[in-house]
Amino acid sequence: MARRYFGTDGVRGRVGAPPMTVDFALNLASAAARVLAPEGGAVLIGKDTRLSGYMFEAALEAGFVAAGVDVLLSGPLPTPGVAYMTRRFGCRFGVVISASHNLYDDNGIKFFDANGAKLSDELEERIEAELASGPLTRESRALGRASRVDKSRTEYQSFCASTLPAGIDLAGLKIVIDCANGAGYKVGPRMLADLGAEIVPIGCSPNGRNINDGCGSTAPELLQLTVPGVRAHVGIALDGDGDRLVMVDHLGRIVDGDQLLYVIARDRHREGALRGPVVGTLMSNLGLEIALRELGIDFHRAHVGDRYVLAQLKEHDGILGGESSGHLLCLDKTTTGDALVSALQVLAVMRRTGLSLAELASGMSKFPQVLLNVKVRERFDPQGVPAVQEALRRVEGRLGAEGRVVLRASGTEPVIRVMVEGRDESATQACARELAEAVGAAEA
Repeated sequence: MARRYFGTDGVRGRVGAPPMTVDFALNLASAAARVLAPEGGAVLIGKDTRLSGYMFEAALEAGFVAAGVDVLLSGPLPTPGVAYMTRRFGCRFGVVISASHNLYDDNGIKFFDANGAKLSDELEERIEAELASGPLTRESRALGRASRVDKSRTEYQSFCASTLPAGIDLAGLKIVIDCANGAGYKVGPRMLADLGAEIVPIGCSPNGRNINDGCGSTAPELLQLTVPGVRAHVGIALDGDGDRLVMVDHLGRIVDGDQLLYVIARDRHREGALRGPVVGTLMSNLGLEIALRELGIDFHRAHVGDRYVLAQLKEHDGILGGESSGHLLCLDKTTTGDALVSALQVLAVMRRTGLSLAELASGMSKFPQVLLNVKVRERFDPQGVPAVQEALRRVEGRLGAEGRVVLRASGTEPVIRVMVEGRDESATQACARELAEAVGAAEA
């Protein structure tokens, strides 16, 4: 069955427009309760700092309690924190109210199972099927109870700190941390300070409307200025729900998810702790693949989306994977993408080797990558069009073995994405434009 509401990361949309309305949230809670906790039990609800989070929290609480499920309310807590605390509290499932890196006008609802993993497609389809039955209200003696567990964030904070290797602390490091005015604004700075680092916090003053607004992993410009400005060793940028990580070296240069994945993978490999292949996506930089190959590390590509990266890691018994955006999976430490845990793995390499982040990242040369979005009336398979196929053959012939092309339809909007990589930036841009023109002409 085709899913109507669930996308690659839960249900998401503009607040006030379907499906992100109060009545839908209440109905979704009731449907999820019937599928995930038919005999009762508890659910943990966490959220980021969006103004609308209070509204959806109340609606979900009502739906779960009415369906006979106990509710634990954590307040603002990073998405990976909800995954961890769901397991820690023995809940039947967990819920996060967040639209991740989007601005505050949007919000979303996503689920974790009892093990802190994202739901399977089959479970999401069953929840959607239950929506047709409408909300359930049990008799009084069968209702659930609600309670606040706000202090649970300190347990998550301790868990993150525990992923730093024994004998390593952060004393002597000056770190700028940008929490995107989002869910990590308390646990992030406090954890780093407790580990001995000198902290310069930015993006840690949420007001309900400023999440991801000119700050965080999607807008790291202020972090780039601040790190060299205060002579910090490194900068850390989270997104609004704390599952994506971008870092900045002491010179103010961005170190993205591909580069961070390289730093962690090379260290694990040298320590004899790397298992299975490293998994990226179709959009991972070719430079990452080449750098890992030179180290003798297998590299696999999955479809875009952390759930597909996770599926390949599990299939091949791997422990490291991620996306260029900074959604990194360190499965030897936790079950889901966690910006704070990933940052600690990079900081641990810096401490153990005595090298700066700039030095560690220099072992990978990023290829120029050009991404063009071609708007179309309706999504179609661009590789099924003869004229596009011919343009693709021409471009791939010019790029040779040191280039790569990805053509794919967006899964969320009427856009065809054209991505081209190559060693020469001007040639790469020309190839991308040629392909984009072919895709645009195919619809005309």
